Amino acid sequence: MPADEHATAPLTLRQRRRAVATQEILDAAERHITENGPAALSLRAIARDLGMTVQALYHYFPSREALVTELITKAYGDLADAVQAAVDTAPDDPALPRLVIAAEGYRRWAVAHPERFQLLYGTPLRDYAAPVDGPTTRAMRRMSAIFEREMFDGFTEAQLAAAETPALSPGLRAYLEQLPHYGLGHLPPPATALLMSAWGHLNGLVILEVFGHVAFLGDHQAEIFRIAMRNLLDDVRRQIPLSVDGGAGARTDVGVGAGTSCAERPGSPSDASAG
Repeated sequence: MPADEHATAPLTLRQRRRAVATQEILDAAERHITENGPAALSLRAIARDLGMTVQALYHYFPSREALVTELITKAYGDLADAVQAAVDTAPDDPALPRLVIAAEGYRRWAVAHPERFQLLYGTPLRDYAAPVDGPTTRAMRRMSAIFEREMFDGFTEAQLAAAETPALSPGLRAYLEQLPHYGLGHLPPPATALLMSAWGHLNGLVILEVFGHVAFLGDHQAEIFRIAMRNLLDDVRRQIPLSVDGGAGARTDVGVGAGTSCAERPGSPSDASAG
């Protein structure tokens, strides 16, 4: 069998031209969002900037919704790339948990690209609904996988199942049980509840900053964010038992005092997750 039998066939000239034109349209759309905000996105203005007719633009994106979907997908991808790069290039410092590093990568991208971040988490665009289980959902799952991994890596499923969360109603527990996960595999409902709560806190702080609601902090915003992320991670880990009795599934505390920090707790995943 020839070694290159299954190699991808080279793109035709027409395909290469289409790829170039598609990228030019996306670049022009991102410029419009940066200059005017997501709500002002106009196919007519984009076509005019590129010297195209709107009808010609429809050959590449059949509708405004299709273009918006591609823009959202690309924004999620770029944001996930920034978060992963932050984790991958961080210095080996056990005192700085990888979840905090990931969160700071997330914040930096959002602050550097506020209009594109608003496309993801700002006011929903009028008359736009993302395709169910479409490319925007798949792109968001990649982001979820990064934070799920960095938050819970080093804990066993039994520990996560025994997390001390407020009692979950049967309906909520059943709903959380069937949600898909993309980081460490199956997450027990208590861990999923912790993840959703932490994500809301993290993303809420970034939204406040991107929309200018904490400008009074000036140059101290990054430091305040780091403190908040450390506190968030400590709160999450305090709710997860250090060990679980495999037979009874009960929590066993191993002499950890109330004032012991996360970094000092035996069995803490702060070091284990650095791998």
